[in-house]
Amino acid sequence: MSAPLPFDAIVARLRAAGCVFAEEEAQLLLEAGAEESAGGGAALEELVRRRVGGEPLEHLLGWAEFDGLRIAVGPGVFVPRRRTVFLVASAMPFVRPGAVVVDLCCGTGAVGAAILARSDAPVELWASDLDPAAVAWARQNLGEGRVLEGDLFGPLPARLAGRVDVLAVNAPYVPTDAIRTMPPEARLHEAVTALDGGGDGLDLHRRIAREAPQWLAPGAHLLIETSRSQAPQTAGLLADAGLTTRIRRSAAFDATVVVAERPATARPRLGA
Repeated sequence: MSAPLPFDAIVARLRAAGCVFAEEEAQLLLEAGAEESAGGGAALEELVRRRVGGEPLEHLLGWAEFDGLRIAVGPGVFVPRRRTVFLVASAMPFVRPGAVVVDLCCGTGAVGAAILARSDAPVELWASDLDPAAVAWARQNLGEGRVLEGDLFGPLPARLAGRVDVLAVNAPYVPTDAIRTMPPEARLHEAVTALDGGGDGLDLHRRIAREAPQWLAPGAHLLIETSRSQAPQTAGLLADAGLTTRIRRSAAFDATVVVAERPATARPRLGA
């Protein structure tokens, strides 16, 4: 059995590879290596080698920290970002006891899991994603029955139409041409379907704006993560669909969320 790598040696290798939080990562890798090999060094060396090679730390650990939770993740799936905690925080004022909540484009289900953890009373949570690998991880994090595989609203039960109180969305919004400028951790190790939002990054936002109103209850809220530069366009798409919108920005999370509300009563049509 090979001897475990010294902590300082791991830190040096991680720092040389460009890992900003080398000390913290080294400690996590040490713990993960010890769990895998009962104190031997072979598993740890493999983890360090893969991390230095550019694999996401979360994929190696098997979990990502998100809003105080450990979200199970694995190779090839989108790693929940810290900024998305702002989406959860923005949604919580609208999550009432018994509310129907949908985590759309759920990935590993981090948003839904955080909403459940923050809720003081039971809610009816549903989640959906197109990627089978992400759905498998989301079912670990949220439970089997509430996570559905399919395109946007397609897999949701028809009985939810007009009943959704909170729709939390983290759809892909990176413009196609911008993906090549992303860190290798993302563009090489996460599913492109979790990143690519089309030419201007808003392809999914357009579809969601068209389809969401039929699923929202009167007075319900849709919250969608976007970028600071794209937010006015995202808000405009939702406004054109008949929702009232506002843009929320967090400097602390470096995050932007568009909050849209379906009016409690239908707006009169022009000329009616």
